[in-house]
Amino acid sequence: MVPLVDLKIQYERIKYEVQNAWEEIFENTSFVMGSAVGAFESEFAAYCGVSQCIGVANGGDALELCLRALDVGAGDEVIIPANTFAATAMAVLQTGATPIAVDVDLDHHLIDPECVEEAITPRTRAVIPVHLFGQLAPMGPILDIASRYGIRVIEDAAQCHGATHHGKHAGQFGDMAATSFYPGKNLGAFGDAGAVLTNDPALGDRVRRLRNYGGTAKYQHSESGRNSRLDTLQASVLRIKLEALDEWNSERDISADKYLELLQYLPAVKLPRVHPANRHVWHLFVVTVENRDSLVEGLNRNGVGAGIHYPSTVSRIPGVSTPFDATRSEFLSSRILSLPIYPGLETRQIEEVVEKLNSCLNPVD
Repeated sequence: MVPLVDLKIQYERIKYEVQNAWEEIFENTSFVMGSAVGAFESEFAAYCGVSQCIGVANGGDALELCLRALDVGAGDEVIIPANTFAATAMAVLQTGATPIAVDVDLDHHLIDPECVEEAITPRTRAVIPVHLFGQLAPMGPILDIASRYGIRVIEDAAQCHGATHHGKHAGQFGDMAATSFYPGKNLGAFGDAGAVLTNDPALGDRVRRLRNYGGTAKYQHSESGRNSRLDTLQASVLRIKLEALDEWNSERDISADKYLELLQYLPAVKLPRVHPANRHVWHLFVVTVENRDSLVEGLNRNGVGAGIHYPSTVSRIPGVSTPFDATRSEFLSSRILSLPIYPGLETRQIEEVVEKLNSCLNPVD
Protein backbone atom coordinates (compact mmCIF):
# COMPACT_ATOMS: atom_id res chain seq x y z
CA MET A 1 0.00 0.00 0.00
CA VAL A 2 1.25 3.49 -0.92
CA PRO A 3 -0.95 5.92 1.04
CA LEU A 4 -1.90 9.36 -0.23
CA VAL A 5 -0.27 10.81 2.90
CA ASP A 6 1.80 9.05 5.57
CA LEU A 7 1.95 11.13 8.76
CA LYS A 8 3.54 8.38 10.80
CA ILE A 9 6.89 8.94 9.06
CA GLN A 10 6.94 12.52 10.32
CA TYR A 11 5.88 11.47 13.79
CA GLU A 12 8.64 8.89 14.08
CA ARG A 13 11.22 11.55 13.20
CA ILE A 14 10.17 14.01 15.91
CA LYS A 15 8.30 11.97 18.52
CA TYR A 16 10.89 12.31 21.29
CA GLU A 17 11.10 16.08 20.83
CA VAL A 18 7.30 16.30 20.95
CA GLN A 19 7.08 14.10 24.02
CA ASN A 20 9.61 16.29 25.83
CA ALA A 21 7.82 19.49 24.82
CA TRP A 22 4.45 18.14 25.91
CA GLU A 23 5.85 16.87 29.21
CA GLU A 24 7.04 20.40 29.97
CA ILE A 25 3.58 21.81 29.19
CA PHE A 26 1.94 19.17 31.37
CA GLU A 27 4.32 19.96 34.23
CA ASN A 28 3.68 23.72 33.92
CA THR A 29 -0.06 23.20 33.20
CA SER A 30 0.24 26.01 30.63
CA PHE A 31 -2.47 24.61 28.39
CA VAL A 32 -4.02 27.86 27.07
CA MET A 33 -1.86 30.64 25.57
CA GLY A 34 1.28 29.11 27.04
CA SER A 35 4.74 30.33 26.09
CA ALA A 36 4.93 27.98 23.07
CA VAL A 37 2.16 29.99 21.37
CA GLY A 38 4.01 33.30 21.42
CA ALA A 39 7.28 31.58 20.52
CA PHE A 40 5.76 29.90 17.49
CA GLU A 41 4.06 33.11 16.38
CA SER A 42 7.40 34.94 16.42
CA GLU A 43 9.26 32.12 14.68
CA PHE A 44 6.68 31.63 11.94
CA ALA A 45 6.39 35.37 11.33
CA ALA A 46 10.17 35.53 10.88
CA TYR A 47 10.11 32.50 8.56
CA CYS A 48 7.42 34.10 6.38
CA GLY A 49 9.04 37.55 6.44
CA VAL A 50 6.11 39.34 8.08
CA SER A 51 5.82 41.34 11.29
CA GLN A 52 2.64 39.76 12.64
CA CYS A 53 1.56 36.14 13.16
CA ILE A 54 -1.53 35.43 15.23
CA GLY A 55 -2.21 31.79 16.05
CA VAL A 56 -5.84 30.69 15.88
CA ALA A 57 -7.80 27.48 16.25
CA ASN A 58 -7.96 26.43 12.59
CA GLY A 59 -7.62 27.60 9.01
CA GLY A 60 -11.31 28.30 8.52
CA ASP A 61 -11.33 30.63 11.50
CA ALA A 62 -8.18 32.29 10.18
CA LEU A 63 -9.96 33.22 6.95
CA GLU A 64 -13.09 34.43 8.71
CA LEU A 65 -11.12 36.50 11.23
CA CYS A 66 -9.24 38.17 8.37
CA LEU A 67 -12.55 39.14 6.79
CA ARG A 68 -13.98 40.39 10.08
CA ALA A 69 -10.82 42.37 10.82
CA LEU A 70 -11.39 44.15 7.51
CA ASP A 71 -15.08 44.73 8.42
CA VAL A 72 -16.39 42.58 5.58
CA GLY A 73 -20.03 41.68 6.22
CA ALA A 74 -23.60 41.57 4.98
CA GLY A 75 -24.11 43.20 1.60
CA ASP A 76 -20.47 42.81 0.60
CA GLU A 77 -19.01 40.56 -2.08
CA VAL A 78 -15.72 38.66 -1.90
CA ILE A 79 -14.14 37.13 -5.00
CA ILE A 80 -12.72 33.61 -4.65
CA PRO A 81 -11.59 30.93 -7.12
CA ALA A 82 -14.15 28.28 -8.07
CA ASN A 83 -11.46 25.60 -7.71
CA THR A 84 -10.69 25.58 -3.98
CA PHE A 85 -11.61 23.83 -0.74
CA ALA A 86 -15.01 24.68 0.73
CA ALA A 87 -13.48 26.59 3.67
CA THR A 88 -12.61 29.53 1.40
CA ALA A 89 -16.28 30.02 0.55
CA MET A 90 -17.60 29.06 4.00
CA ALA A 91 -15.53 31.75 5.72
CA VAL A 92 -17.10 34.42 3.50
CA LEU A 93 -20.59 33.06 4.12
CA GLN A 94 -20.00 33.12 7.90
CA THR A 95 -19.54 36.90 7.75
CA GLY A 96 -22.83 37.38 5.89
CA ALA A 97 -21.04 38.42 2.70
CA THR A 98 -21.47 36.72 -0.68
CA PRO A 99 -18.64 34.63 -2.18
CA ILE A 100 -18.26 35.30 -5.91
CA ALA A 101 -16.58 32.28 -7.52
CA VAL A 102 -14.49 32.95 -10.63
CA ASP A 103 -12.61 30.69 -13.00
CA VAL A 104 -9.01 29.46 -12.88
CA ASP A 105 -6.37 28.82 -15.53
CA LEU A 106 -6.00 25.29 -16.91
CA ASP A 107 -2.22 25.07 -16.59
CA HIS A 108 -1.69 26.00 -12.93
CA HIS A 109 -5.28 25.65 -11.61
CA LEU A 110 -4.90 29.08 -9.96
CA ILE A 111 -7.32 32.01 -9.92
CA ASP A 112 -7.39 33.91 -13.23
CA PRO A 113 -6.75 37.66 -12.72
CA GLU A 114 -8.80 38.56 -15.80
CA CYS A 115 -11.79 36.77 -14.28
CA VAL A 116 -11.23 38.63 -11.02
CA GLU A 117 -11.46 41.98 -12.77
CA GLU A 118 -14.60 40.93 -14.68
CA ALA A 119 -16.34 40.03 -11.42
CA ILE A 120 -15.72 43.32 -9.59
CA THR A 121 -18.86 45.32 -8.74
CA PRO A 122 -19.52 48.31 -6.45
CA ARG A 123 -20.18 45.75 -3.68
CA THR A 124 -16.80 44.00 -3.99
CA ARG A 125 -14.80 44.43 -0.78
CA ALA A 126 -12.06 41.82 -1.12
CA VAL A 127 -10.50 39.07 -3.21
CA ILE A 128 -9.08 35.85 -1.79
CA PRO A 129 -6.45 34.35 -4.11
CA VAL A 130 -5.80 30.75 -3.07
CA HIS A 131 -2.23 29.47 -3.18
CA LEU A 132 -3.21 26.02 -4.36
CA PHE A 133 -1.47 22.64 -4.19
CA GLY A 134 1.83 24.22 -3.10
CA GLN A 135 2.39 27.24 -5.34
CA LEU A 136 1.38 30.86 -5.04
CA ALA A 137 -1.30 32.55 -7.13
CA PRO A 138 -0.30 35.25 -9.67
CA MET A 139 -0.08 38.01 -7.07
CA GLY A 140 1.34 40.78 -9.29
CA PRO A 141 -1.74 41.18 -11.52
CA ILE A 142 -4.10 40.59 -8.60
CA LEU A 143 -2.47 43.32 -6.51
CA ASP A 144 -2.61 45.71 -9.48
CA ILE A 145 -6.33 45.05 -9.91
CA ALA A 146 -7.01 45.40 -6.18
CA SER A 147 -5.15 48.72 -6.08
CA ARG A 148 -7.04 50.13 -9.06
CA TYR A 149 -10.44 49.20 -7.64
CA GLY A 150 -9.70 49.83 -3.96
CA ILE A 151 -10.40 46.30 -2.72
CA ARG A 152 -8.57 44.32 -0.05
CA VAL A 153 -6.50 41.18 -0.65
CA ILE A 154 -6.57 38.18 1.70
CA GLU A 155 -4.24 35.35 0.75
CA ASP A 156 -5.48 31.80 1.40
CA ALA A 157 -2.11 30.28 2.29
CA ALA A 158 -3.24 26.93 3.69
CA GLN A 159 -1.35 24.82 1.13
CA CYS A 160 1.91 26.69 0.60
CA HIS A 161 4.11 26.58 3.71
CA GLY A 162 7.59 27.40 2.43
CA ALA A 163 6.49 28.34 -1.10
CA THR A 164 7.56 31.66 -2.62
CA HIS A 165 6.62 33.94 -5.53
CA HIS A 166 9.54 36.05 -6.78
CA GLY A 167 11.32 34.97 -3.62
CA LYS A 168 8.61 36.25 -1.27
CA HIS A 169 6.55 34.05 1.05
CA ALA A 170 2.76 34.13 1.34
CA GLY A 171 1.69 36.88 3.71
CA GLN A 172 4.01 39.45 2.15
CA PHE A 173 1.62 40.32 -0.68
CA GLY A 174 -1.91 41.02 0.51
CA ASP A 175 -3.36 42.95 3.41
CA MET A 176 -3.54 39.68 5.32
CA ALA A 177 -3.01 35.95 4.83
CA ALA A 178 -4.75 33.01 6.46
CA THR A 179 -3.23 29.59 6.84
CA SER A 180 -4.12 26.17 8.18
CA PHE A 181 -1.93 23.72 10.06
CA TYR A 182 -4.24 20.76 9.56
CA PRO A 183 -2.15 17.58 10.09
CA GLY A 184 -1.72 16.79 6.39
CA LYS A 185 -0.32 20.22 5.48
CA ASN A 186 3.36 20.79 4.75
CA LEU A 187 3.51 22.31 8.23
CA GLY A 188 0.89 20.35 10.13
CA ALA A 189 -0.07 20.14 13.78
CA PHE A 190 -1.34 17.06 15.62
CA GLY A 191 -4.88 18.39 15.28
CA ASP A 192 -6.59 21.56 14.09
CA ALA A 193 -4.63 24.82 14.14
CA GLY A 194 -4.22 27.93 12.01
CA ALA A 195 -2.76 31.42 11.86
CA VAL A 196 -3.22 34.90 10.41
CA LEU A 197 -0.26 36.75 8.88
CA THR A 198 0.01 40.48 8.21
CA ASN A 199 2.42 43.38 8.15
CA ASP A 200 -0.22 45.75 9.52
CA PRO A 201 0.06 46.03 13.34
CA ALA A 202 -3.49 47.41 13.66
CA LEU A 203 -4.95 44.43 11.78
CA GLY A 204 -2.81 42.08 13.86
CA ASP A 205 -4.13 43.59 17.08
CA ARG A 206 -7.70 43.37 15.77
CA VAL A 207 -7.32 39.64 15.08
CA ARG A 208 -5.79 39.10 18.54
CA ARG A 209 -8.93 40.61 20.05
CA LEU A 210 -11.33 38.76 17.77
CA ARG A 211 -9.73 35.36 18.54
CA ASN A 212 -10.03 35.96 22.31
CA TYR A 213 -13.61 36.99 23.00
CA GLY A 214 -12.99 40.51 21.71
CA GLY A 215 -10.20 41.45 24.11
CA THR A 216 -6.53 40.97 24.92
CA ALA A 217 -6.89 40.97 28.72
CA LYS A 218 -9.14 38.93 31.00
CA TYR A 219 -12.65 40.38 31.44
CA GLN A 220 -11.89 43.27 29.09
CA HIS A 221 -13.91 43.01 25.88
CA SER A 222 -13.76 45.92 23.47
CA GLU A 223 -15.82 44.20 20.77
CA SER A 224 -17.66 40.99 20.00
CA GLY A 225 -15.24 38.13 19.41
CA ARG A 226 -14.94 34.38 19.82
CA ASN A 227 -12.71 31.69 21.27
CA SER A 228 -10.28 30.79 18.49
CA ARG A 229 -6.94 30.56 20.27
CA LEU A 230 -4.07 28.37 19.08
CA ASP A 231 -3.68 25.47 21.51
CA THR A 232 -0.37 25.41 23.39
CA LEU A 233 0.20 21.71 22.66
CA GLN A 234 -0.27 22.30 18.95
CA ALA A 235 2.02 25.33 18.99
CA SER A 236 4.78 23.21 20.52
CA VAL A 237 4.41 20.64 17.72
CA LEU A 238 4.49 23.38 15.09
CA ARG A 239 7.70 24.85 16.54
CA ILE A 240 9.42 21.48 16.18
CA LYS A 241 8.08 20.85 12.69
CA LEU A 242 8.96 24.36 11.52
CA GLU A 243 12.64 23.52 12.04
CA ALA A 244 12.26 20.58 9.64
CA LEU A 245 9.97 22.29 7.10
CA ASP A 246 12.61 23.23 4.51
CA GLU A 247 14.19 19.77 4.66
CA TRP A 248 10.82 18.08 4.30
CA ASN A 249 9.89 20.38 1.40
CA SER A 250 13.15 19.38 -0.29
CA GLU A 251 12.08 15.74 0.00
CA ARG A 252 8.80 16.68 -1.67
CA ASP A 253 10.83 18.33 -4.46
CA ILE A 254 12.74 15.10 -5.06
CA SER A 255 9.52 13.09 -5.21
CA ALA A 256 7.88 15.58 -7.58
CA ASP A 257 10.92 15.52 -9.88
CA LYS A 258 10.76 11.72 -9.98
CA TYR A 259 7.06 11.78 -10.84
CA LEU A 260 7.68 14.34 -13.60
CA GLU A 261 10.50 12.20 -15.00
CA LEU A 262 8.45 8.99 -15.09
CA LEU A 263 5.06 10.40 -16.04
CA GLN A 264 6.36 12.18 -19.15
CA TYR A 265 6.12 8.81 -20.89
CA LEU A 266 2.37 8.53 -20.20
CA PRO A 267 0.72 10.76 -22.83
CA ALA A 268 -2.71 10.33 -21.23
CA VAL A 269 -1.48 12.18 -18.14
CA LYS A 270 -1.24 15.98 -18.18
CA LEU A 271 1.50 17.01 -15.77
CA PRO A 272 1.31 19.89 -13.28
CA ARG A 273 2.87 23.17 -14.36
CA VAL A 274 4.93 25.48 -12.17
CA HIS A 275 4.83 29.22 -12.75
CA PRO A 276 8.40 30.44 -13.55
CA ALA A 277 8.32 32.90 -10.61
CA ASN A 278 7.22 30.24 -8.13
CA ARG A 279 9.01 27.93 -5.76
CA HIS A 280 6.51 25.05 -5.55
CA VAL A 281 6.43 23.01 -2.32
CA TRP A 282 4.21 20.19 -3.64
CA HIS A 283 1.60 20.03 -0.93
CA LEU A 284 -0.24 17.92 -3.50
CA PHE A 285 0.90 16.35 -6.76
CA VAL A 286 -2.08 16.82 -9.06
CA VAL A 287 -2.30 15.52 -12.63
CA THR A 288 -5.15 15.74 -15.13
CA VAL A 289 -6.60 12.60 -16.75
CA GLU A 290 -9.67 11.35 -18.57
CA ASN A 291 -11.90 8.77 -16.87
CA ARG A 292 -10.63 10.05 -13.52
CA ASP A 293 -13.18 8.34 -11.27
CA SER A 294 -12.52 4.88 -12.66
CA LEU A 295 -8.77 5.51 -12.38
CA VAL A 296 -9.10 6.43 -8.69
CA GLU A 297 -11.07 3.25 -8.07
CA GLY A 298 -8.52 1.16 -9.94
CA LEU A 299 -5.55 2.71 -8.14
CA ASN A 300 -7.17 2.35 -4.73
CA ARG A 301 -8.03 -1.26 -5.52
CA ASN A 302 -4.37 -1.87 -6.36
CA GLY A 303 -2.97 -0.34 -3.20
CA VAL A 304 -2.36 3.26 -4.28
CA GLY A 305 -3.97 5.95 -2.15
CA ALA A 306 -4.98 8.29 -4.96
CA GLY A 307 -7.34 11.15 -4.14
CA ILE A 308 -9.29 14.03 -5.65
CA HIS A 309 -8.74 17.72 -4.83
CA TYR A 310 -11.50 18.75 -5.52
CA PRO A 311 -14.35 16.67 -6.99
CA SER A 312 -16.66 19.67 -7.36
CA THR A 313 -16.30 23.43 -7.52
CA VAL A 314 -17.36 25.72 -4.66
CA SER A 315 -19.94 27.12 -7.08
CA ARG A 316 -22.23 24.29 -5.96
CA ILE A 317 -22.27 25.42 -2.33
CA PRO A 318 -25.56 27.18 -1.42
CA GLY A 319 -24.99 30.91 -1.16
CA VAL A 320 -22.01 31.02 -3.52
CA SER A 321 -22.58 33.12 -6.63
CA THR A 322 -21.01 32.40 -10.02
CA PRO A 323 -21.94 35.37 -12.22
CA PHE A 324 -19.56 34.32 -14.99
CA ASP A 325 -18.70 31.10 -16.72
CA ALA A 326 -16.46 28.76 -14.66
CA THR A 327 -16.08 26.17 -17.41
CA ARG A 328 -12.38 25.56 -16.78
CA SER A 329 -12.92 24.88 -13.08
CA GLU A 330 -15.76 22.49 -13.90
CA PHE A 331 -13.55 20.78 -16.48
CA LEU A 332 -10.78 20.30 -13.91
CA SER A 333 -13.11 19.03 -11.19
CA SER A 334 -13.92 15.96 -13.28
CA ARG A 335 -10.31 15.25 -14.29
CA ILE A 336 -7.87 16.17 -11.52
CA LEU A 337 -6.16 13.30 -9.74
CA SER A 338 -3.88 13.57 -6.68
CA LEU A 339 -1.03 11.09 -6.40
CA PRO A 340 0.78 10.23 -3.14
CA ILE A 341 3.41 12.74 -2.04
CA TYR A 342 4.89 13.38 1.41
CA PRO A 343 8.27 13.53 3.16
CA GLY A 344 9.70 10.03 3.32
CA LEU A 345 8.05 8.76 0.14
CA GLU A 346 10.55 6.39 -1.45
CA THR A 347 11.60 6.18 -5.09
CA ARG A 348 10.44 2.56 -5.33
CA GLN A 349 6.99 3.66 -4.11
CA ILE A 350 6.79 6.36 -6.78
CA GLU A 351 7.80 3.83 -9.42
CA GLU A 352 5.05 1.52 -8.13
CA VAL A 353 2.46 4.30 -8.30
CA VAL A 354 3.42 5.15 -11.89
CA GLU A 355 3.46 1.48 -12.88
CA LYS A 356 -0.03 0.93 -11.49
CA LEU A 357 -1.30 4.14 -13.03
CA ASN A 358 -0.01 2.96 -16.40
CA SER A 359 -1.70 -0.41 -15.87
CA CYS A 360 -5.02 1.28 -15.11
CA LEU A 361 -4.69 3.53 -18.13
CA ASN A 362 -3.71 0.64 -20.42
CA PRO A 363 -5.35 -2.54 -19.07
CA VAL A 364 -4.29 -5.85 -20.62
CA ASP A 365 -7.21 -8.03 -21.74
